[in-house]
Amino acid sequence: MPQPSLPTARRRRGSQTHDALLQVAARALRARGPERVGVQDIMREAGLTHGGFYAHFASKDALIAEAIDTMFADSRTRFDARHGDKSGAEWLAARMESYVSANHRDDPGSGCPITALGGEMRHLSPPARAAFDAGIKTLLGRLTNHGGGNAEAALSLLAEMVGAITLARAVADPDLSDAILQASKAALHKRIEALHGETPNTAVRA
Repeated sequence: MPQPSLPTARRRRGSQTHDALLQVAARALRARGPERVGVQDIMREAGLTHGGFYAHFASKDALIAEAIDTMFADSRTRFDARHGDKSGAEWLAARMESYVSANHRDDPGSGCPITALGGEMRHLSPPARAAFDAGIKTLLGRLTNHGGGNAEAALSLLAEMVGAITLARAVADPDLSDAILQASKAALHKRIEALHGETPNTAVRA
């Protein structure tokens, strides 16, 4: 088999490094937030020198915007790998169960960017905010499509799921945190069951 040319090999290595930096940044941003993550931190965690950063990104703001895209894409990929064969109420129930869960609550570093970054987005750059909005719209589109086209219900379901995890992470009492998750899941299951008996509204486009 012919070996790739030197320029091609360099491009591949460059792309792999770029993707690795995005993965490191995505996890750090979820776990610590943008104000507590610096370029030097990202490069060090990726095993690279600080000087190589600008070969991949024009600024920290550019890195954050791309990392937000990566977070949403990774969440979709992980969920689809487990539940891609489901649809309708079954898909919604699976999405909700994986979201409103102890695992998601306890591992913000690999969780949803909405709960990780929502409180800080108003302070970030326009490209970062645009990436965040795009990720939410894509998720809303998926919720709407599996919810019979009911866009209003999709908005409400997402807000309830995000609120449940945010509140469950915020409280110090572990029993109260578990109770928040259990009560929220029970209420959301009822809403999902009722949703498929409702008249669909106009779908939100991803």
